Amino acid sequence: MKDRILRIFKRSGNRKLDPIQVAKHLMKDYTPNDIKNIIDDINVLVSEGELVQCKRNTFKLVDDEYIKSKVERVQSGNGWLLLPNGDIFIDKRDMKDALTGDVCLCETFKRKGKIEARVVKIIERALGLGEICVSEGVTFVKPLRDYPKDLILLENKEMALVEGEIVKLKSVREDKKSVYVKVIEKVGHKNSPDIDTLKVMAEMEIPTGFSEETKKEVKKIPKEVLRSDYEGREDLTNEMIFTIDGKDTKDIDDAIGLKILDNGNYLLNVSIADVSRYVKFGSALFNDAYNKGNSTYMADRVEPMLPVELSNGICSLNPNQLRCAVSCVMEIDKLGNVVNKRLFPSIIKSRKKMNYDDVNVILAGGDVEGYSEFKDTLLRMLELSRILKKRKVERGEIEFDSSEIKLIVDENGKVTDIKKRTQGLGENLIEDFMIASNEATIEIITSLCDYGLFRVHGKPNPKKVEEFVKFVSSLGYTINGKFDYTDISARDIQYILKSLKDVPDYEIISRRLLRSMQKAIYSTENIGHFGLGSKKYTHETSPIRRFCDLLIHYMIKIVVFEWDMGVNLESLASGLVEAAEHISVTERRSDDCEYAVNDMKIAEYMEGHIGDVYDAVVDGLLKNGFFVETSNYVSGFVSLDSINDYYILSDDNLCYTNRKKQVALKLGDKVRVRCVAANKETRHVDFVLEEGDKNGDSK
Repeated sequence: MKDRILRIFKRSGNRKLDPIQVAKHLMKDYTPNDIKNIIDDINVLVSEGELVQCKRNTFKLVDDEYIKSKVERVQSGNGWLLLPNGDIFIDKRDMKDALTGDVCLCETFKRKGKIEARVVKIIERALGLGEICVSEGVTFVKPLRDYPKDLILLENKEMALVEGEIVKLKSVREDKKSVYVKVIEKVGHKNSPDIDTLKVMAEMEIPTGFSEETKKEVKKIPKEVLRSDYEGREDLTNEMIFTIDGKDTKDIDDAIGLKILDNGNYLLNVSIADVSRYVKFGSALFNDAYNKGNSTYMADRVEPMLPVELSNGICSLNPNQLRCAVSCVMEIDKLGNVVNKRLFPSIIKSRKKMNYDDVNVILAGGDVEGYSEFKDTLLRMLELSRILKKRKVERGEIEFDSSEIKLIVDENGKVTDIKKRTQGLGENLIEDFMIASNEATIEIITSLCDYGLFRVHGKPNPKKVEEFVKFVSSLGYTINGKFDYTDISARDIQYILKSLKDVPDYEIISRRLLRSMQKAIYSTENIGHFGLGSKKYTHETSPIRRFCDLLIHYMIKIVVFEWDMGVNLESLASGLVEAAEHISVTERRSDDCEYAVNDMKIAEYMEGHIGDVYDAVVDGLLKNGFFVETSNYVSGFVSLDSINDYYILSDDNLCYTNRKKQVALKLGDKVRVRCVAANKETRHVDFVLEEGDKNGDSK
């Protein structure tokens, strides 16, 4: 009945309807009891965020004016409506009692020319996690983090609960003082060695494991390439094809090969694991992969999109093993132009599993045992990589300094060291080749059909770029030239970065500019990729780890190979908009989980370094304190309460002034700090300015 009611609203052109009007569309004759049932179903649809109640007991579909999504509440009481293509501000007056993680129905509107949102209804509470406790024979749940209401645990007849178990909770109902909850999932016991990471994953709603139906399907999948797989595929098993990955990588998506043609052009082969050979459209495997959206990589574990039998087994391009692949072969001239390209199904056998450390030694002119037969090819690949890179920079690709860190963990998952992640020649080479393959693939697909799934990156918000230029000026640096902030180009961003490349504060400047950029997302509407300077781009080179790539492979087989994949192009295309939105959300979810696990692990590491002193850089200012990044890449907070002076934050949030209205501390300042507290549960690290520091004294 609910589906029928929704169809009526959709067919009405989203006019406002009351229950009587809905009844007239549903049946010729209706009774008071029919009206009551319709009202009940409408109320359920309102509670689920599908309909919104209007004046005079009328209802309408949720549309562009209303958005159902998660919200985040910040310390000031204000909030944000979290969306894949940019968050929307919510004033604290419009937050109601919504808390971070709550799914809310929000109304969007304009205030002083800016788009804002207000919470209309809280659809689902984000209760976080709780610990099962038993006292005097009574079982109850204790929230792991402070919650403004009491949690009343309802009886779970279908789930036996043990004291000390960490559980995920769902709200059943609430009143002014209490939320009545039930347990929907067990996360693990509080004494389990990996419980800290499992708790973060549960908080971030990372799906774990696989359904029983998927496990059954996996058992039927062959463990090696079959003789029948050769039909319709090109045999590349005699070609020099190999893989380059991190030393610990087990899910190998891509392999590469290179030849030099008689005309002097390069013939680049990028062969990608043929995951769609084993993951059938609409199967339990397919649905579990869609639900996860992508693999999630954390400091001490991986939550794979596909079961290990596929991700590390039959799909992974392991050395000296026959594998089904989708190959993209591109002829590239000396200027980096792709003059010919072809997609085809293949059988390959990787000659060697190379790692970045060894490859970087060779590309720097050294020698590594076991690589002699591949050295010339690798050096030729470096030539091509540099040509492709030059071509991308010419068209507008923006190069930001990587600020990513790598945690070194022991066998127990404990951090032993923190290092900055470096991008060597080998990493750059693979990135250049994968970008070329992604671009060539989407060009071929869209030349043959009207549909596509694109990786897009919009232009930055003009105001944010203008604020960035003001920030640079506040540091005492001048950027020559005038910019049209309403139509900023990638070349403008390139110029800004290049003109500041040699200044002492370049790293913090580059990071600040990166934050002003929009996030890349998936979309069926191609607006290009601003950061890459690419007019048309997709993701297809990692189908083991990303669902977008798997969908693109279905499109390749249907459109280019004209294979029967159990779904026609129109049916596949009808779900692309929803899929693009979903996988944009799952990607962000995984990123947030990765960062949260890192923060938790770093805080745990710093618990053993209380009292240690570090050089640091001021990385962000708030009214009550400032953030620093230490020389060992730890981010933490310095409270103004710990400083023997009265600091006031400037209107532009770029510096503090003291009682004499002099600049006391500003973004980019170098300071010495001492670690005074760290808490892995809250994932926070606290510092104070070291006694006698040039910018202030600690208490």
